[in-house]
Amino acid sequence: MMSPAETTETSTLHPLTPLSAGEISSAVGIFRASRYATPTMRFVMVTLHEPIRSDVLNWPSTPVAREAFLMLLDNATGQTYEAIVDLSAGRISSWEHKPGVQPPVMLDEFFECEQTLREDPLFQEALRKRGIHDFSLLMIDPWSAGVYHSDDPAHAGRRLVRALTWVRGGEGENGYAHPVQGLMALFDLNEMKLIHLEDTGITPLPPEPGNYAPRFLDRFRPGTMPLEISQPEGPGFTVTDNLVEWQGWSFRVGFTPREGLVLHQITYDDGRKRPIIYRASLVDMIVPYGDPSQDHARKNAFDCGEYGIGMLANSLELGCDCLGVIRYFDAHLVNSRGEPVTIRNAVCLHEEDYGFLWKHVDWRTNETELRRSRRLVISFVSTVGNYEYGFFWYFYLDGTIQHEIKLTGIMNTGALPVGETRKYGTLVAPGLYAPIHQHIFSVRLHMQLDGEGNSVQEINTHAEPPGEANPYGNAYYAEATTLKTECARDLDLPSARYWKVINPNVTNALGTPTGYKIMLAENALPFVHPQSSVRRRAGYMDHHLWVTPYDPAEKYAVGDYPNQRSPDVADGLPAWIQQQRSIENTDIVCWVTLNSHHIPRPEDWPVMPCGYIGFHLKPVGFFHRNPAIHLPPAPSRHSVEVGRNGSSCGCHAN
Repeated sequence: MMSPAETTETSTLHPLTPLSAGEISSAVGIFRASRYATPTMRFVMVTLHEPIRSDVLNWPSTPVAREAFLMLLDNATGQTYEAIVDLSAGRISSWEHKPGVQPPVMLDEFFECEQTLREDPLFQEALRKRGIHDFSLLMIDPWSAGVYHSDDPAHAGRRLVRALTWVRGGEGENGYAHPVQGLMALFDLNEMKLIHLEDTGITPLPPEPGNYAPRFLDRFRPGTMPLEISQPEGPGFTVTDNLVEWQGWSFRVGFTPREGLVLHQITYDDGRKRPIIYRASLVDMIVPYGDPSQDHARKNAFDCGEYGIGMLANSLELGCDCLGVIRYFDAHLVNSRGEPVTIRNAVCLHEEDYGFLWKHVDWRTNETELRRSRRLVISFVSTVGNYEYGFFWYFYLDGTIQHEIKLTGIMNTGALPVGETRKYGTLVAPGLYAPIHQHIFSVRLHMQLDGEGNSVQEINTHAEPPGEANPYGNAYYAEATTLKTECARDLDLPSARYWKVINPNVTNALGTPTGYKIMLAENALPFVHPQSSVRRRAGYMDHHLWVTPYDPAEKYAVGDYPNQRSPDVADGLPAWIQQQRSIENTDIVCWVTLNSHHIPRPEDWPVMPCGYIGFHLKPVGFFHRNPAIHLPPAPSRHSVEVGRNGSSCGCHAN
């Protein structure tokens, strides 16, 4: 553990620099030496306690203490606590008991649950009835338990998961090809024991393997030709500690156990450094499945709030996850025993070519001007059970920001008797079934567009009614309405609706407020019933955009502790907006909901090609003209065009 004298050196770091492994160890040591520690406490998370925005903006003229936020669970009592450790002073500055809540499922608990169930005699007997005798081949996924009115009252207050089981056909094979249907284990994570085994009957294991690794395949298509990406003069970005700068853009890289990648202080320099977003991250996601059977009805995991997508991040590999000249960032986290855990190469930063950005041919003079587009990419990937999620932020040369989520991995599966089908999903192999489901994400954007005082306008396009003002029936126009109080809004196809964040206090050269519009791509609404437990617990799914005034206590769309929270407890966005606070010309947060509607296809098996969902933030009046007009022509490069007769000719890029 570092002494206070040693930890004060950390005050020279930027206040938003993530905790190092050494600082995590120091925070754990300070806590263990305190009167609050007990031998049965687990460390759910240790992460940077972010200072308030005014302190960050006043740094370094005003010193900011380095602090760690700790979430703790006492297995002996089942109680949850939060602590703030002042690393500069070497002491605990805040201690709070959080009654009646359950923290996220820890990765250690996941593995301990699986191992305990493998050795449980009652569980083993249920498997033997199904002809399964090699328990080393079991894959047991502890799903978050949720809360339902049909639950046994005797289980109230326990730390529960509902464990579902698959079995590999052999060592290293894809176990999701063989779901053990009709068997659900209710498991207490504090006591580490099985408390109820639900067995609704035996369904034969699907007979076919679902392997995709090369060693299991008997044929391959011809390989693709090598595609090399090189930057002989190095990348165009610079990285100083956690500060990234590229083509006028700058932002700071953060990482938390719950959210994964966090971007702080996104700014654009067009001669003056102009803030756009103070903090951006994915804060919540829910995956409700649409099959009402006992095997699938309770599948609706809150992957951020009940597990933590940062804790489940991959170590990325050059040439596989990322191509080009790469800069990686490590993530420093903690396991439940208080030991620092470093995920190497958790975040990837690189540049990509993106076709042409703008082009015009003056056909009278035969002059052509073209500029190629390029984007800066920062990303991370998490494996959540069977699914992989890639979270990508793109920054473009024309001032556009894009957030894209890539969904891949393996579908969650169930078994059916061979020859049967089921209307709540798709048969993907004989006896193997994938239920319909949705992936519903919430992205939080704490805006700071051109400084303090932001508003949101809703833009709807209307057709002018036929008449004197529209004699030819061709007239239509866009109408902007400023949202006055916190609210939730939805996409509307007939009016081509979008939203625009503006700063009413700052105008461009044309005299209009500077702004950025929020443009959602493919999206959907939820299909689970409004009174269902999952929808009442994750009410953010009801609408595509929420706007609230900034409140430091409102960090996540579903609230701080969704794990096993009753649907009768009001928390999160639907509860907050009932206050009807003003959102005009103030410090605002925009919450963007992305709903990926997945009707499984046979082509999604055994491993899914990427699906995509996301949104763009595009400047609207932020600049007074195309900011990419000043890009110089690209240096001449010789590329090759293969002609019809096999000949080749030189091609000039510009």
